[in-house]
Amino acid sequence: MKPRVQPTSEEVTFLSDEIIVSKTDLKGRITYANATFSKICGYSRAELMNAPHSIIRHPDMPRCVFKLLWDQLGEEREIFAYVKNMTRNGAFYWVFAHVTPSFDNNGSVIGYHSSRRLPDRGVVREVIEPLYGALLQTEASYASPKDGLAASFAQLVNVVKSKAVSYDELIFSL
Repeated sequence: MKPRVQPTSEEVTFLSDEIIVSKTDLKGRITYANATFSKICGYSRAELMNAPHSIIRHPDMPRCVFKLLWDQLGEEREIFAYVKNMTRNGAFYWVFAHVTPSFDNNGSVIGYHSSRRLPDRGVVREVIEPLYGALLQTEASYASPKDGLAASFAQLVNVVKSKAVSYDELIFSL
């Protein structure tokens, strides 16, 4: 069994003109990773092939953010989100992700494409980290992971509603 990566407080960053690109199949297994993705996350491109995209999931990410992501992709809609990822050695890096379904010639979804850029650190520090921290706290306050996810998702929806804008409008207003 592969040893579990322990998160560290080391942050990895990348240049503002670099774009991390990956493609997955419908189950989230990586089918393409560009050299930038490999360089930042610390896994070789060969190691990333067919690995679940969750290989880079950081435990500081609220599950409700991924629920929102998968819900929107399930509706064949693109989504933009701030995501904290984890490298092979446990360091972290923030991205501003754009994830969209990929379609075949018949209009059927055949996978997903994600392009990730360097986020505005001020937005991450002042808005996203406190929000995600509160969502994680909600998730952890329930004995049942399912109930925690439902509560944090409702909390996220309420945050968006309180701003009287759509999720997309809120993200792009940051």
